[in-house]
Amino acid sequence: MMQNIKTKLLIALSIIAPLAHADFFDDFNNHSVAGWQTFTGDGNAELKLIPMDGFVRMQVDATKDQHNIYWTIIKRDVAQSLDMEKLKRPDYELRVEARVRPSHSPRRVNFMINTQRTTDFHEHLREYDLGQTSDWQVISMTTRNFDAVPGDQVNVQLGVTDWGLGEYYLDVDYYRAQVVKVKNAKPDAGEPLVYHPPVPSLETFKHHAKVAHDAVINSAFPEVNFNNWKSDDARVLTVSAGQYPLLRWDLQSFRGKKASGAGVLALTTQSVQKGGNYVAALGEDFGIEFDKVRVFEILAGDANWQQSIVTFANFTQGKDLQSVINGQMIFDTDVAEATGKTLVTIPRPVMQRILDGTTRGLLLQPLGALEVSFYDSEHGDGSQAPVLHFNIRAK
Repeated sequence: MMQNIKTKLLIALSIIAPLAHADFFDDFNNHSVAGWQTFTGDGNAELKLIPMDGFVRMQVDATKDQHNIYWTIIKRDVAQSLDMEKLKRPDYELRVEARVRPSHSPRRVNFMINTQRTTDFHEHLREYDLGQTSDWQVISMTTRNFDAVPGDQVNVQLGVTDWGLGEYYLDVDYYRAQVVKVKNAKPDAGEPLVYHPPVPSLETFKHHAKVAHDAVINSAFPEVNFNNWKSDDARVLTVSAGQYPLLRWDLQSFRGKKASGAGVLALTTQSVQKGGNYVAALGEDFGIEFDKVRVFEILAGDANWQQSIVTFANFTQGKDLQSVINGQMIFDTDVAEATGKTLVTIPRPVMQRILDGTTRGLLLQPLGALEVSFYDSEHGDGSQAPVLHFNIRAK
């Protein structure tokens, strides 16, 4: 039934296209991926674009990757299908839309649009949190002030990045690109998220939740509780190779509430030890990704772990750590110097999962050969403890 609907839609578009000359549409019903290119970068992931029955599959193999820093994209120049004279006008923009289905969830994907003259590749880049579902869903993005004129390429992209160290796929039912009049453009579907958004002022948040439980677990000593971890006389949460801080909040009173915008995780740095010339060894594009702390959602394991007794073993409950967390990090963050605040944006969909309790807390890992200590909730008077800042929607 769905294929018949798509075929009828394609026929209708083919009739309209010679007159409007403003649309690109590929429903992948012909078992062909002609015109689409695949690219990978950073890390060591492989990507195959596989025609399926009425859709196409982006098959990602990251089993040989080491750091879970990779990107894989499909890309196509659709300029010949568009009315470029209209697109160059300020009252017209480009709208892209796709229907997608992920193999694992929650995960994010992204759209990017550029030309051969583009220098700011983040300007028309948006991420989409696909939630905790493996169902088909529609995502779309409309550009703002897109600079494209007749003679330019118009490259539309769909990307899968940093999904984890395994095998994954993203199915694509169709991909559409349309030149649309701004005032008539439909609302974008799927909640487009700005890539690396600015951190809001903490004064803009109404709710400031201090962490309820925080501790470190260590994979080398899975039966040992490290809640008394110290740096000199300071109680700290140290992120290092094999050692991961856990953070959990008591947000029962917010069940059923809706997050309003992104939240912010605030951590107070006690000390930072880092070094190494990653760029010289790995190249600039890849090397600059290191010397950061990664923040992950906790999705499984012991939901009610207690800081006084938690260990790597009883937290993971015998499972592999990667199966307990969302394999795709929320954010890779630079760390503030000692006594400074490290502020991490928590996108609204993730913030909603935290409020709902489906995300059970956060886990920190190092990205690079660094060691970072943040003050924990039991240091001093607790004023330097991890805090989650957020807003909820008014009824």
